Amino acid sequence: MENILELKTIGELQEYDFFIPSYQRGYRWSSKEVVELLNDISNFTPRLINESSDEKTWYCLQPIVVKKIDDNKFEVIDGQQRLTTIYLILYYLNQDFVEKRRDKLFELDYETRTDSKTFLNQLEEDVDNKSNVDFFYITNAYKTISNWFEEKGNNFDTGNFRSKFKFNSKVIWYLSNENDSISIFTRINIGKIPLTNSELIKALFLNSSNFQNQESKLRLRQLEIATEWDNIENSLQNDKFWFFLNQNSVSTNRIEFIFNLINEEPDPNDNYDTFRYFSRKFSKGSNEELTKNWKEVKRYFQRFSEWFNERELYHKIGFLISTESTSIKELYKTSDNISKSEFKGYLDSLIKNELKNIDINELQYSDGKDVRKVLLLYNILTMLASSKDNSYFPFDLYKNEKWDLEHITSVKDKIPDKNKKQWIEDAVVFIGNETKEEKALRKKINEWKEEDEDGFKILFDQIVTYFNAELREDDDINDLSNLTLLDSGTNRSYKNAVFPFKRKTIINRDKQGIFIPICTKNVFLKYFSEYPPKISFWSQEDRENYENDLHNVLNSYLA
Repeated sequence: MENILELKTIGELQEYDFFIPSYQRGYRWSSKEVVELLNDISNFTPRLINESSDEKTWYCLQPIVVKKIDDNKFEVIDGQQRLTTIYLILYYLNQDFVEKRRDKLFELDYETRTDSKTFLNQLEEDVDNKSNVDFFYITNAYKTISNWFEEKGNNFDTGNFRSKFKFNSKVIWYLSNENDSISIFTRINIGKIPLTNSELIKALFLNSSNFQNQESKLRLRQLEIATEWDNIENSLQNDKFWFFLNQNSVSTNRIEFIFNLINEEPDPNDNYDTFRYFSRKFSKGSNEELTKNWKEVKRYFQRFSEWFNERELYHKIGFLISTESTSIKELYKTSDNISKSEFKGYLDSLIKNELKNIDINELQYSDGKDVRKVLLLYNILTMLASSKDNSYFPFDLYKNEKWDLEHITSVKDKIPDKNKKQWIEDAVVFIGNETKEEKALRKKINEWKEEDEDGFKILFDQIVTYFNAELREDDDINDLSNLTLLDSGTNRSYKNAVFPFKRKTIINRDKQGIFIPICTKNVFLKYFSEYPPKISFWSQEDRENYENDLHNVLNSYLA
């Protein structure tokens, strides 16, 4: 038999009796938790879901996981703290009536407390609550409930509270048909099977009541939905697909992302708001509703798959999501109402809008966020420019790694504070030994002593000047034409090294499979140099060609 999941009102729970097994911890709710529940119920106002229905919204308590013992008795696997508190509130509300008019309450029978049923039926009496710690906490909770109502005063509408609690408050009822209760309890409590929105919603889709009068087709339809569900989840487990759509890392139940997008009534204070939204969508429990709701889920997934598989859409949408320029939900809604060509134009307009307040001629290293945005788009559009290239920008790597803005050539004001000897050794192998100036610089390096701090500062300045000799002195070393995008692991591995050592490091990292953005590779592989390239120097010509390429690639998106 399959597990059953549904919503039950507090009033419906009164039909059952419950057994609390010995593997459960005792009752431990504090006054704070009890008051929070009472306040939540009191502050909740039921409203009609729509004008054509009498159904109202409800307050939703977290799951109660049970296993059937006989027709009306259930073993409580998880949720006994909530269930006990519900009982205590119902017991208090019952005292407003004479005994013959009181509701029959559900029974709670604790395996480790054989006298628990008797104790719970005498809460108003002065009974010994110190015989065990559970009774002590239960008594304190009941006193908290009594005090809460007394503090409300005579003007408080207890009848309205009672109605909201019994008929407009629901628990998520999870009836397990597994044999081993302790195994279920263990898995729940170590987090291996948390009752997430997606798992709860899956039970709605596979609930037999949705397949009325179709017994012969029931298993086939359930199998079809379960298979499609697994295919969607497996597709979203592909990090390239997932991080194209998302900023956040989620390892399981990624299909929940689609349900959250469909949810038109999000509630940040309710962990199960998406499940409750779908539960309302299944209010009639018909096959037609099931088909309609499942088609909507598949439509979202199919649209995302289409975007993922078309390079232009993939890259432009990926950029907008990465820079948080818009939301995937907004893009989906817009794409639903316009043609595909119009949608592409819409994406271009969003990208232009993202750059409208950025003057790339004025960008500086200190403008980190804008520089990173411009360089990301530059890399993406460069990849897209080649119609023969079928490569995709790896948004999964971009979002899972830290990225730095890297100076292409060394900056004089970034003097290494440690590993000075290593910095010089990394640089000296690229210094020539032909000109008089080069020989003089090598001689100074050979004569330098590691403990000579002042001597290192002078030497550092001379080495940087040597490798920057091809640049104009009046050019700003911090502007966009001397910046590129690089993962922090590579950048920080060589600090403020000279250009040829950076070049060597990047080539080695690329050989190791480290992701180096295409435009960063172009810079250090001398893509912008005239032949023959000056391998060890970032020249003024390189810099100007790089800047021109930036402008050409981004031109159609610049104001």
